[in-house]
Amino acid sequence: MQVDTLILGAGAAGMMCAAHAGGRVLVVDHAKAPGEKIRISGGGRCNFTNMHCAPHAFLSANPHFCKSALAGYTQWDFIDLIDQHGIAWHEKTLGQLFCDDSARQIVEMLTGLIRKAGAELWLKTEIAQVAQTPEGFTARLIRDGDTVTVKARNLVLATGGKSIPKMGATGLAYDLARQFGLPVTETRPALVPFTFPDGRFAALAGVSQPVRTTTQDGTSFDEALLFTHRGLSGPAILQSSSYWREGEEITVNLTPTPLLETLRTQRQSGGRHALKTELARHLPARLAEYLATELSLSGNLADQSDKALAALCTQLENWSLRPSGTEGYRTAEVTLGGIDTSALSSKTMAAKTLPGLYVIGEAVDVTGWLGGYNFQWAWSSAMAAAKSIRAG
Repeated sequence: MQVDTLILGAGAAGMMCAAHAGGRVLVVDHAKAPGEKIRISGGGRCNFTNMHCAPHAFLSANPHFCKSALAGYTQWDFIDLIDQHGIAWHEKTLGQLFCDDSARQIVEMLTGLIRKAGAELWLKTEIAQVAQTPEGFTARLIRDGDTVTVKARNLVLATGGKSIPKMGATGLAYDLARQFGLPVTETRPALVPFTFPDGRFAALAGVSQPVRTTTQDGTSFDEALLFTHRGLSGPAILQSSSYWREGEEITVNLTPTPLLETLRTQRQSGGRHALKTELARHLPARLAEYLATELSLSGNLADQSDKALAALCTQLENWSLRPSGTEGYRTAEVTLGGIDTSALSSKTMAAKTLPGLYVIGEAVDVTGWLGGYNFQWAWSSAMAAAKSIRAG
């Protein structure tokens, strides 16, 4: 079988590229259905982009690499696309955009665009071997028990990273990159919950609190923290995990709004209240109870001097915690690191040393913040590759 472009991976990036690359396109995936990460994202409503998407929200060994693709196909371009297809959406906190109805609408839009473009989509297809040839690339695929050899002028790696292996995620893109001589940076789980030993926060499981988290490199996020049986989760923690390294501490400000003056004022009118009871007015009750033990709080509010109250507030604003690890790729939303951007063109996503080879989406060493940024990278990097393929 001869095609112009063979795309490995029918996720967000792979389908977007297949829909816009032009010519004879075949996109293959081992999954039973396309776009499974799209389907489960955002609680089933897909956080498909972010209003504030910009290069500052992406991590990479080269922080400038993402700029060209993001400028070439912006969040506004993707919003225009879904508007054209009648997909209703709404904005949640911090610019996060979700479908009003279902994430399946995004998958259906992309598969519809693929059909309209005349591209083929093969599911439940195993990639047995991929090799370079003088004319481009050849792949040995196993489909319905039969072996099919596909020859292609262009090859697009869009198989993602290692996150959520139960959905079939593997390191295939990294293996193929190395096979073709492209360097791969260190990879690790990102946007992932922290774990702590001995069920440290098990008694608080389910408690949520708005906080500010700060990692040792000074990166801070103001979002919610969620206590779990295994440790800490919630948006603030997931964001911090991308900047955290094993053995490091994180600092949690449990009271991002100033508390000292409030406590001093309350001391005048409610001085007979136990300190932990007053604390429960500003924090979830179970968390206040936990902290009373953790910080050895005792006595009534009236018993506390200004110095004691200031010391308490400092402790609440600078709660230092040292995670023992993370939950790993099992629950990580994305993979940090990937195929080294030094080997790719930032304008086309093409390999600099191997004409016809492209790498897009999560497989690249570009990782976004939580909140729709990684989907936007998928759309933007896919369109950069598609435009290059179409022009070629």
